[in-house]
Order: sequence, then C-alpha cells, then structure tokens
Amino acid sequence: MAKNSNPSGSAVLYRKYRPFDWSDVIGQDHVTSVLEGSIKLDKVSHAYLFSGSRGTGKTSIARIFARALDVSENDIYEIDAASNRGIDDIREIRDGVSALPFESKYKVYIIDEVHMLTKEAFNALLKTLEEPPSHALFILATTETDKIPETVVSRCQVFTFKKPNREILKTLVTKVAKKEGFALETGAPDLIALLGDGSFRDTLGILQKVLSSSKGDKVSIKEVEAITGAPKGSLVNDFISALAHGEKEKALGLIGRVQEGNISMKTFIALVLEKVRIVLLLKNSSNENDLQQHVSEDDWKVLSALAKEEKTLVNSKMLVELLKSYDATGKAYIESLPLELAVIALCA
Repeated sequence: MAKNSNPSGSAVLYRKYRPFDWSDVIGQDHVTSVLEGSIKLDKVSHAYLFSGSRGTGKTSIARIFARALDVSENDIYEIDAASNRGIDDIREIRDGVSALPFESKYKVYIIDEVHMLTKEAFNALLKTLEEPPSHALFILATTETDKIPETVVSRCQVFTFKKPNREILKTLVTKVAKKEGFALETGAPDLIALLGDGSFRDTLGILQKVLSSSKGDKVSIKEVEAITGAPKGSLVNDFISALAHGEKEKALGLIGRVQEGNISMKTFIALVLEKVRIVLLLKNSSNENDLQQHVSEDDWKVLSALAKEEKTLVNSKMLVELLKSYDATGKAYIESLPLELAVIALCA
C-alpha cells in the first residue's frame, strides 16, 4: 500500500476517529449502558457529572448522549470553563436556559473543565441546577472532581470514566494506523500505547506524530523511539541485563544515560517493568506466543535468552522493587533516586 504522506488529511486523528455513536465507544460500558437505559426508560436526569482523566471520552460521550436524545446541533451548547469561568459567563447561561429549545425537546449544556469555574460562578450555576426548566439538561465534565463544591456534585448523576488499559489502546493504534495506510512493526503499537498513558487523545496524538514523520508505510519500533524520544530498546535491555546479573555500577551508569538523554524516568521504568514481567512470565509459563507479540524481534531475542538463564536476579522481588520505584518517581525530589535505590537494594 502506498504511503499516505499526510495521514488523516487535514483532520487531527483524535477528531477524525472520535466516537460518534454508542457502538464506537471503547472501554466505558459502565457509563454508556446506564445512559442508554435512561433514554429507553424515559428517566433522563437534568444534570450529569462526567469525571475522569484527560482523553477518556467525556465530552465525546456527552455529545453522543445529546444526539441520542434527538437534540439538534442548534440546541447543544458547549462551554469551556477554562476560558469562560466567571460569574458573567454562567449568568449568560442562566438567562438563556429559560428560553425554549429551537427544534428539540431539550437544550443541552456541556460544560468542560467545570472545576475551573470561580466560586461566584459555581454559586450562580448551583441556582440553575436547583430549579432547572424541564427542557434544560446539563453535562459537566471534569478531571478534578474534588475541586467542585459538594452542593453542585450532589445535584448531579456522577459517572467516573475509566482510563483505557494498554491492550485497548494498542488495538486502537493498530486499527487506526491500518485505516491510515500504515503497518506497525511488532512492539510499536505497545510502545505508542504505553506513551499514551491511559488517554485516547494523547495516544492518537502520538500516533499522528509518528505517522506524519515516518519515511515509509511500514513503521518500525526504532522509528517510534526516535520520533517520540522514548528510550531506545537497547538501553532498556542493557539495563535489565545488568540488573539481572547484579552489575550494580553498570545499571547505575545506564540510569545516568537516561538522565543525560532527557528521557522521562517514569517512561523508562515503565518499559523496564514491561520487559522484566515478560522475562518472569517466560520463566514460569510456556505461553510464549502471547508474550512475543508485545515486543520487537530484537527485544525477544534478548528477553527469551535471559529467561533461559538459571542464575539471575529476575524474580518477583525485582518486579516489586521496580513497581515501588515507579510509584515513587513522580513524588521524588530527585527523579532518578527511586530507581537508583531499587538497583542498590537488588544488587546488594
């Protein structure tokens, strides 16, 4: 297949592949099933709060919900509270909400990043939520529920959106790349999914960057590493090998190279965790085929060889120490310190 020099044309991938109806939504069945059921039973609430991390589909599902209620575009109002956060902005909504819809049963107000509203704006919004006209429906979306007054939360049906897991994101990456005319080498979708960090939007943004910069229609994992700035597979493999053989100085030196390369320590540890897990599973399971599809051919040679060695430090204790260092990395004053401590503890 010929390379498409401009994947997705002028459209941004996350917009082009944004879910349009219920069947397009991935990984949020606990939300969509309830919303669909409320429409069928004619038990639609006047206010909803969609809570979840960025890029999990909150505003997309809000739009799908509005369309499922047969609300026309003329009766859907989207407000970004990050830039329209004052009391005057909410008063404008409050004044307009009393007017009847143009051509639908409902007027739907989708307020994104609602936690950004000022205290005065929240008070004005609360008055509207307390006594809304029968045709008004509010959908509030936020990444930080704890910043929303309890009085507002209590007047909404609250839905918590889940972060998509790595497998869901990997499937999405593979499918979208194929539709755009690209084939991804084994391991490349996994890396893009990992870098996407539980966000559909961020994952597709990374994929677009990769496809736009690729020299051909077959994308290797090395290209993904180079384009995204992710740590090279060889660096990760060398670190795991050093750790497995108790080579403390070498492992610490490789951490220094990660710092010098301005690579995210959290991303580096995540990749280490992924590969150490594979080695550990290979040591304790015969199901090689499922594991092999997550890494490149070069990675597989290194990891499978390491799994066959009898005397290494690769065990459950290593995975536990690495997990601890991953959790502590974002909180540490010195980003590399948790991993350095893990290396010293494991090689002691």
